[in-house]
Order: sequence, then structure tokens, then C-alpha cells
Amino acid sequence: MTSIELYKEAALKTDVPEHRLKAGDVGTVVEILAHPSGGPRGVMLEVFSALGHTITVVTVPESQVEPLSDDEVWSVRRIAG
Repeated sequence: MTSIELYKEAALKTDVPEHRLKAGDVGTVVEILAHPSGGPRGVMLEVFSALGHTITVVTVPESQVEPLSDDEVWSVRRIAG
């Protein structure tokens, strides 16, 4: 498994409906957070629009994101809301 890196793009593996995000949406890793009780790390993602404007910043467990790979392509969807 490839690890998540600071300031690299990562894709969500699950929907985050409270932020209008869907699995496959891509954000930039802006912080990697240690769990206060020694549990799994968290990842803070900044998610941008196709034109580069910040949509939201969300924190999710590291297990809910994956680094991008060479055999993937970008896609565009309209964000509801």
C-alpha cells in the first residue's frame, strides 16, 4: 500500500455527505494528524473546484483516502448544493 503524503493529492474512498463529497473526489493533503489516543491517523484534505477555488476542508480517517496512481484520470462533476 502506498502511503499518504503531505501536500500530495488523494482521493476519497467513501462519501462524506455532510461536506457534499463523494468517493473518488480528490483533495490535497494539508495535514496528517496523530490520533490523541494512539488510534489511526487522520488526514485533512483541502478540496478544490475545477477552477482552483477551495470548496471545503475536511478531516477523515487515513483509511478513507488513497493516493492517486498513474492509471487514473481526472473527472468533473457538479457539486450539489
